[in-house]
Amino acid sequence: MIQLASDNYAPLHPEVLEALAAVGSAPAPAYGADPLTASLADVVRLTFSERAQVYPVLTGTGANVVALTSMLPRWGAVIATERAHLHTDENGAPERVGGIKVLPVPAADARLTPEAIARYAADLGDVHRAQPLAVSLTQATELGTVYTPDEVRAVAEAAHAVGMAVHMDGSRLANAAASLGLGLREITADCGVDVVSFGGTKNGAALAEAVLVLNPDAVSGVEMVRKASMQLASKQRYVAAQLLALLGGPDPLWRRNATHANAMARRLREASSAVAGVRVTQPTEANVVFATVPRTLAAALREEFTFYDWGPGEEPDRVEVRWMCSWDTRREDVDAFTRRLAALA
Repeated sequence: MIQLASDNYAPLHPEVLEALAAVGSAPAPAYGADPLTASLADVVRLTFSERAQVYPVLTGTGANVVALTSMLPRWGAVIATERAHLHTDENGAPERVGGIKVLPVPAADARLTPEAIARYAADLGDVHRAQPLAVSLTQATELGTVYTPDEVRAVAEAAHAVGMAVHMDGSRLANAAASLGLGLREITADCGVDVVSFGGTKNGAALAEAVLVLNPDAVSGVEMVRKASMQLASKQRYVAAQLLALLGGPDPLWRRNATHANAMARRLREASSAVAGVRVTQPTEANVVFATVPRTLAAALREEFTFYDWGPGEEPDRVEVRWMCSWDTRREDVDAFTRRLAALA
């Protein structure tokens, strides 16, 4: 079956596999004291900022928990959109593991605005309220929309003005940067982001994420939090090798993979939009297409393709679906899907 369910379904990229094989079978110092992790730190400083620090972790949820727990005191809370992954799809991990209250705000296109900060800023200093001391932006968002640098900068400036730190959930940061035609630094450090949860797993790696501290003044005890949160890998060199494969070189793999996935999503959107009964519901700015279709059509498509239902459609007999492209999505996969879509419609 052709999969359009999630970029998590995609296998490891061959270049990542080669990087893992190149690590070899010889022993090396554990817990990040190895040469590969040191090389990763150098690459991160070159890619993001001279002050950047990297803490490899194993999962995206773990990256968010470690990042936010190190950014906030015990009484701290984080502002995020009601669509944010850390609010809707992490089984309450920030609350359960980090003791962090998430303060959700409505956002039609899943993008946070400075107004969201103003909504909670009045709670600062109120002993009866969880203290909103950080904001979290998801880039790209759960709806496939992308923050421009100006939008990120506006949120960061508003947050910093009232003493809040800025976190970015970058599980699809590569897709956002590729969509904008910019580098990773230009949409993070240069815009005032303090800490990034950098995603590798959705872009060709496996069990390879990282907490990137772009502003060391914004965190406390991140090394201890990573260990206490069960995100410190003993054989960290194998995680570092994957991240190096994505980030290193003059034509980095992260950009090539993300550019391809985004292009496949645009191809899918263009072809599916022309099919009768298909109504695209969100902008296609990254690697995902959202659309509403008849429920009977969705059921018939699932005989050959995998994808998720996202929510109810405009009418009871319609459903909103999500079609996600990955680094390994082929043009012929997209074309086969849209041909079958048109035939069934």
